Amino acid sequence: MAHAIIRNIPNTITSCNLFCGCIACYMAFHSKYEWALLFIVLGAVFDFFDGMTARLLHVSSPIGKELDSLADDVTFGLAPAAIAFSLFKEVHYPDFLLPLSDIMPYTAFLISVFSALRLAKFNLDERQTSSFIGMPTPANALFWGSLTVGAHDFLVSDSFNALYLFILVLVMSLLLVAELPMFSLKFKDLSWGHNKISYIFLIVSIPLLIIFQLSGFAAVIVWYIILSLLTYKK
Repeated sequence: MAHAIIRNIPNTITSCNLFCGCIACYMAFHSKYEWALLFIVLGAVFDFFDGMTARLLHVSSPIGKELDSLADDVTFGLAPAAIAFSLFKEVHYPDFLLPLSDIMPYTAFLISVFSALRLAKFNLDERQTSSFIGMPTPANALFWGSLTVGAHDFLVSDSFNALYLFILVLVMSLLLVAELPMFSLKFKDLSWGHNKISYIFLIVSIPLLIIFQLSGFAAVIVWYIILSLLTYKK
């Protein structure tokens, strides 16, 4: 009995991630972006601890891996897609895009599709043990959530429009499956030599968070992408 309980602890934590993701989707579809972001962050916390718990308890299982991918695509795929979908309903449409105003919001679900492709690829790609190939789905979800909450007034102003949002959806979706190595923040030790890129990332991230406040998390994700590009070695 005790072993059965222990064996299901990681899956229970993963299910909490999925639960948070479902709530985040609901909040996003109702344009309650702050709550959507909160539940995405909570989902990310559960996502961090489920794998760690499975390793600590030595109870990793194939079903846990499949459940984790499902939960991640809801929390970090469908939820940010729902945020973008609702945002499409609010943004300014130039005259030449007005005939497409009822169709364009559905392009937001490309985020969910490419997130699923990225997660399936990640499960099969043995190169991604200590770093990433393509942008991690939690980073993408955090980008959309923090950008929408922190820069909402700008996004719905005349200075921004649906075409820019559509381009942003395409770029962020393609980054999920791009053959672009992106560094991991896993520290082997505390030395500068072994963790130089991670330290540079953290040093620059702090002022970005201070300057841009809540939308600073989106700025940090952009900085993460730029630094990965700068340090990319073919």
